[in-house]
Amino acid sequence: MGALPVHDFKIKSNIHDYEVKFIEGIPNTLASIIMDGDVILIDSVVASTYPKIQQNLNSNSVILIDALESNKSYEGLKPVINKLIDCGFRKNHRLIGIGGGITQDITAFTASAMYRGVKWLFFPTTLLAQADSCIGSKTSINFGEYKNQLGGFYPPHQIFIDMDVLESLPLGDRQSGFGEMSHYFVIAGEIEFKKYKNDYAVGMEDKHVLANTIAKSLQIKKGYIEIDEYDTNERQVFNYGHSFGHAIESLTKYTIPHGIAVSIGMDMANFISVKMGLLDKTVRLEIRELLQQIWVGHNIKHIDVEKFSRALAKDKKNVGKELRLILCKGYGDVFKAPVKNDSTLHSWLEEYIKNEI
Repeated sequence: MGALPVHDFKIKSNIHDYEVKFIEGIPNTLASIIMDGDVILIDSVVASTYPKIQQNLNSNSVILIDALESNKSYEGLKPVINKLIDCGFRKNHRLIGIGGGITQDITAFTASAMYRGVKWLFFPTTLLAQADSCIGSKTSINFGEYKNQLGGFYPPHQIFIDMDVLESLPLGDRQSGFGEMSHYFVIAGEIEFKKYKNDYAVGMEDKHVLANTIAKSLQIKKGYIEIDEYDTNERQVFNYGHSFGHAIESLTKYTIPHGIAVSIGMDMANFISVKMGLLDKTVRLEIRELLQQIWVGHNIKHIDVEKFSRALAKDKKNVGKELRLILCKGYGDVFKAPVKNDSTLHSWLEEYIKNEI
């Protein structure tokens, strides 16, 4: 098939600028950048699937991470921090994360807190992490049953994207990655979304198409985070689908993958937008045609509406008792709106959960 096109680029940050590089093969790249004192935090599944990554590394410099939401918490971080202290990790050493979003959050949060901040690098190994979470600076850990309640902003210094590791991903993880990317392409506008929709089936199989899709997703996100890194204004549109998606994740104990929950959440946001007279039903159904392909095999009919409403009330964007939901007026027109968590919204949520999926 030949070499992949080069999509390397840099991102400006108030904290420190950082670089995204597309590579071919994690082991060779890792060997070329590793320094004395570096500690690698690697997803245990990735480590067993790709044993070459750990070849020629000191076992004391590798910490295996079980990528579970329960480990993305203060309790889950304790053994990681203990191992770092025990192995002599210092302020001038670096953390290198290899894995998906959970490994990223564990590495980033730890790096931001250890000695008030140490350098870290990231090799994302899931589609969702490569096409979305690897850039943007956010670090998040869970608190109790609620997702991403604690965190800050602390970007890696370098990100290395290797497309080859995606070949071993289960179908559900690929669908989750596409689910997460979907909100960027609706935000980007009708032309970008319809191309993305048309490329979906091919992109699931074709490495070149997927590489271009990942690069475009990151470029869309880059444009927003460089003007609103701390998520106080323009960037908040990226929460499209996420308020509902996070509630779905929490109430299903994370049995529905993040990107798939977001795809359902986008459709819920569009459903409510139609109910409020903001969005043409035809546009909602055009977007839904793709989202249905992504969430196939999952449903939320067992979720209790009252519990769902309470989970929405915990969302970080809310002000007082009023929800702040990201709604949609059409392609390229996604915005934050105040919505009362009242009987009208409850009836719409109940209708959606019972009849729409």
